Parts: sequence; structure tokens; C-alpha cells
Amino acid sequence: MTSLIKNSKYNIVLFDLDGTISESAEGIRYSLEKTIEITGCKAFDTSNYKLYIGPPLLDTFINHCGLIGEKAAEAVEVYRQIYDTKGKFMNKPYDGIKDVLSKIREAGAKIAVATSKYEKFAEEIGEYLGLSQYIDCVCGSLLDGSRKDKKDIIPYAIRKLGGSSSDKVVMVGDTYFDARGAMLCKVDFVGALYGYGDRDSMEKEGATVFAETPRDLPKFLI
Repeated sequence: MTSLIKNSKYNIVLFDLDGTISESAEGIRYSLEKTIEITGCKAFDTSNYKLYIGPPLLDTFINHCGLIGEKAAEAVEVYRQIYDTKGKFMNKPYDGIKDVLSKIREAGAKIAVATSKYEKFAEEIGEYLGLSQYIDCVCGSLLDGSRKDKKDIIPYAIRKLGGSSSDKVVMVGDTYFDARGAMLCKVDFVGALYGYGDRDSMEKEGATVFAETPRDLPKFLI
């Protein structure tokens, strides 16, 4: 893939979806609250997006709703049905992100979405937001809940793009889950401070480079 580079700092740029490419909190919160209402599981403070935007969905129902085993898996399925019919249509792209993706592609890098969200939903959201033309592939979790951690999704995305150990890779994300995944996979990381996470938690995972807005990203990536 090295021959693809024109003037990009990286061969491969991986983007988290929620809080990095897409303003998604409204749809996620709606779907989560409806799931809690339908299943009758323990409620929690859904105004605190840091609790559930970023982590794998199954972990949210286990850690914050007190569900285990089949009950947690059932809640995930209820959530997905609600999200599929309404929640995903509440997404909107961050201002300027389309231009950022276009510039990265023009610079010669490959782009993938690397998200803990169910892969099919992530693909549909990319199309809904009108961003598919700028993204080479979308990589997310599977329906059975596997491949949900960034440490697993990042290598999967690199392989799917045809990358190798010689490629220069960066992960762009807004939470410590993204930062931790990048550090575990030994790829660079840029923190998106405009998203739903926070700087302190990303710094604790070793992050040192941060973008205040989407429009700040090119100076770190190109």
C-alpha cells in the first residue's frame, strides 16, 4: 500500500463512528431508553454519554443495567430493532467531516470506519450520511457480539484494507476505548475532543495528540 501515498502522513486512517464522524447521541439515547422501558431492566443516567457511547453495546447492558447472559443478549437485540427502525436516522455528520475525509483520500491514504457498532448499521449510517464515497470499508462488530473491542476491530480493518505491518496507521476516536485500542495495536492515535469522551481518560491511555474540531484533523493526518 505504500505506493498509494501522495503526501499523507499515513497509509491507513481509521475513524471511529459515533462522536468522531457522526453526531449520534440523540438516536443512541432514544434507542437505549426505549430498550430499558421495554425490557424493564435497571435504568441509569442516560444524559451522561460517556457511560455508553464508545463501549460495546453488550457491555452497557451488563455494566449499567445489571443484565447478564441471555438477558443482556436479548436487550441488545431489542436495542438493535429500535435503532434499526428509528435511532440510526437521528444521525448527522459533524460539520466539516466530509471535507476532512475528502482531503485525506486526495492525499492518498485509505480510510476505514472502525467502530464497535454492529457492522451492518455502521454501513447503513455511512450511506445515510452521504459519506460512503470517501470510505474504503466499514468495520464493526458482528451480530453475535464478537469482534466488539477496538483491539480486535483495528487489525481487522487493516487486513480488510489490504494493509501490512509496514503501513503507517492512525486511529481517530473520541473515547478512551479508541485510545486504548490504538495503543494495544501499536498504531498512532488522534483524540477527537469534539466527541463524547474526554481528554483526561484518553490521556490515561497514552494519548498525546488531540483535535478540537473536525477541521483540525488534517494537520495531524496529512
